[in-house]
Amino acid sequence: MHMTQRDGALDLLKWLALLSMVLDHLRYVGYSLDFLYVPGRLAFPWFCLAMAANLSRAGIASKSSQWRYLGWLMLFSAVSEIPYRLFIPDPDTLNVLPTLALGLLVARGWQQPTLQVRLLAVAAVLLAVLFPERLMFGFFGVLLPLAMLLVIRRAWYFSLLPGLVCLAANQWQVLYDAARQGNEAAIFGMVACLIAPLLGLLILRHAGQFKPPPMRRWAYALYPLHFLLLLAIRQLLA
Repeated sequence: MHMTQRDGALDLLKWLALLSMVLDHLRYVGYSLDFLYVPGRLAFPWFCLAMAANLSRAGIASKSSQWRYLGWLMLFSAVSEIPYRLFIPDPDTLNVLPTLALGLLVARGWQQPTLQVRLLAVAAVLLAVLFPERLMFGFFGVLLPLAMLLVIRRAWYFSLLPGLVCLAANQWQVLYDAARQGNEAAIFGMVACLIAPLLGLLILRHAGQFKPPPMRRWAYALYPLHFLLLLAIRQLLA
């Protein structure tokens, strides 16, 4: 019987991305924790890299499973929006899942040269161009999964490309201006954006001996649930 072995390194990357996201959002529980901005810059690029890793193995996955991937992202995009807005004060954008869903369409459009998939990719790019202010990480955030896919099997130094895309997605001009004024969170945040893809690739390539709990479909629920949990903590501390 053929059995597909879990990729422990990929599961580890997903857990670390989730941890980075939670650390980032701890800045909103009521204490001055601005230094958590730096590890928080790792979360989005590592989720994008995990997406690219799944897509790079698309040859052994059915097309229906890839559509299910998109469907779960869209479903929890809607489910997560209310908890996101309850927790984040005055959000300017939608939650991060719509950005990942559009990024998935763009990456698949590059990977699969069929008319339907390419048209969906073009539509995703147009949405990112027309409404970047409504998307978390904006236009460049939508491009980041593709940038990760392009370098995932290449030499380590190619990771600079998605590093630059990640920096652009994190409002590099704002970070640069703050860094020039000596803001340490901005300086180290820029560094984190640039090296996040490289660190993620090193995990995928050299952490195969780790066997963390598999992160399956139930993990989508952790995104809205962590907002509700942190909201409850903030209410207790108020």
